[in-house]
Amino acid sequence: MLTRLFVFLLWTIHFLPFRVLVWIGNTLGLILYSLATERRRVAAINLRLCFPDMNATELKKLVRDHFKIFGRGLIERSLLWWSSKERICSLIRVEGIEHFEAMKGKPTVILTPHFVGMDIGGSWISQRADSISVYSQQKNRYLSDLLYKKRIRFGNQLIYSRQQGLRPIIKGLRQGKPFFYLPDQDQTVKDGAFIPFFGVPAATITTVPRLAAMTKASIVPCVTRLLPGAAGYVLTFYPAWQNYPTGDDIADTCRMNEFIEQRVLEMPEQYFWLHKRFKTRPEGETKFY
Repeated sequence: MLTRLFVFLLWTIHFLPFRVLVWIGNTLGLILYSLATERRRVAAINLRLCFPDMNATELKKLVRDHFKIFGRGLIERSLLWWSSKERICSLIRVEGIEHFEAMKGKPTVILTPHFVGMDIGGSWISQRADSISVYSQQKNRYLSDLLYKKRIRFGNQLIYSRQQGLRPIIKGLRQGKPFFYLPDQDQTVKDGAFIPFFGVPAATITTVPRLAAMTKASIVPCVTRLLPGAAGYVLTFYPAWQNYPTGDDIADTCRMNEFIEQRVLEMPEQYFWLHKRFKTRPEGETKFY
C-alpha cells in the first residue's frame, strides 16, 4: 500500500517545475538522512574505507550531501517515468556524443558505474538506441513490474534478469545492440575476484573483459552528473578503451575500478555509497558492516 502511495505521489509531482522537484528531492534526502540510521552507517563505513584521511566533519558533510543527491535521484525518477522525451532531453547536456555515435551498430558495452544519475543517462540512451540491460527482481511484485515497464518505455529495449545469465546478452551484443551495464556492486566473487577499490579489496565481477573478448565489443564508459539547483544534468561519454581486453581479466578489471575511482574523486557525493560495497570479504577477514 505504501509503495503504491509513493508511486502515486511521484506521478503527481512530475508536473511540477524542475526546480521544485530538485527542492523536494533535497528535502527528502535530508529526511532520509535523519531516519535511515542503518544506511547512514553503511555510507559512513564506505567513505572511511575509501577516504581514510578524511576527518569526521568532512565525512559527516559528505554523507549528508550524498543523501540529498540520493533524494533527488528518487524524486527525479518521476520525470523519467512519466515526462515526455522532449522535457527529459531538455534537461540533459551531452559531452562526448561522438563516442556514442561511433558505437552505433557495433558490439558495445556502455560501462555505467553506480552514480545517482545513471538512470538519467539510461533514459537518454534508450531514446536513441535499442539497447540491452539487466535487472534484479524486487521483492515487491508491483514495484518490480513498474520498474520493468518504465525502463522499456522508449524504443525497443531488451531487459533480462540476472538469473538468465550472459547468453541473451552475448546474442544481443553480436547483433550490434549496446549493453548498458552496471558492474560495480558486490555480487560475491562467484563470477569475479577481489579487486582493489580505493585500496580496499572489493568483490568485483570480471564480466566486462570476458564479454569484450567473446563479442569483440568496445567498452565506452558513460557517467551522468546531477548539476546544482535547476541546471539539469551532464551526460558524458568517454572514448572507447584501447588495447582492451588484454587477456588478463584481473588487470582489465583493475583498469575498470581505477576509472571509476577517478570519476568518484570528481563528484564523491554522487557515487552510490548506500550499497554495502565491501560486504564480501576475503577468507578470514573481519566483516566491515
